[in-house]
Amino acid sequence: MVAVICQIGIVGAGTMGCGIAQVFAQSGYGVLLFDAAPTQLQRALSVIDRNLGKDLERGRIGSEQRDLTLKNVRTCQEIGGLAESDVIVEAVSENFEVKKEIFRSLDVTVSQETILASNTSSISITELASVTKRPEKVIGMHFMNPAPVMKLVEIIRGMRTSPDTVHSAVSLVNAINKVAVEVNDGPGFVSNRVLMPMINEAICCVHEGVGSAEAVDSVMKLGMNHPMGPLTLADLIGLDVCLDIMETLYNGFGDSKYRPCPLLRKMVAAGLLGRKSGQGFYEYSR
Repeated sequence: MVAVICQIGIVGAGTMGCGIAQVFAQSGYGVLLFDAAPTQLQRALSVIDRNLGKDLERGRIGSEQRDLTLKNVRTCQEIGGLAESDVIVEAVSENFEVKKEIFRSLDVTVSQETILASNTSSISITELASVTKRPEKVIGMHFMNPAPVMKLVEIIRGMRTSPDTVHSAVSLVNAINKVAVEVNDGPGFVSNRVLMPMINEAICCVHEGVGSAEAVDSVMKLGMNHPMGPLTLADLIGLDVCLDIMETLYNGFGDSKYRPCPLLRKMVAAGLLGRKSGQGFYEYSR
């Protein structure tokens, strides 16, 4: 039986956690945003407030909806504060060991009826589920960045994810006016298995002197009708995240076609991460 979902817990108040919290709150759900760092929580609330302010100025929402959305978001610094959540979406960094520990903690903290979802962009849902005693209630809910704008949510079934859990996740995505696309578990799922090798190859073109970043992006925008060039997109995603995903693909498939470009590794090592650091393939004001 599919339970009624009222309260959403979010683990991680970074870019994705913040955006996902806004989406649920704007759709009328009570949201509890957890992060151990109080400064991160304050920043997340400020970002949500700023995003809603822009929507208000552009006439996309009214002042009443803005105020209600802000009221729907609460924060906590203890993972036990999520105990009453019906669904919890983990949205921390793309690191299996970190995510695994979070799922272990959640499993012993929240109700056995609570669905545990991960916003992971590449890590195996089956492996995350294996550290819990509720693998049938573990699922992937991969939001795209920026979450308040992008329509797609990739729904990833683990080996033991139950049909009821899939149905609940799809219904929840529909309720927040997003489009759920169901896929099976595998390195990178569909979105990043297709996208990241393209980004990696674009980086290789720059690395090998085939073309500048501007040239590569222009070819893909004007020749392939992409709304954004792959290197601009890489900067938006974060080059560290791109590298993490490529490592997951490379390790998962053991195929050299997924090997991260040396330039990508060097840029991440140098702290040139894209928009978040102020410089990647392009420079950004911070």
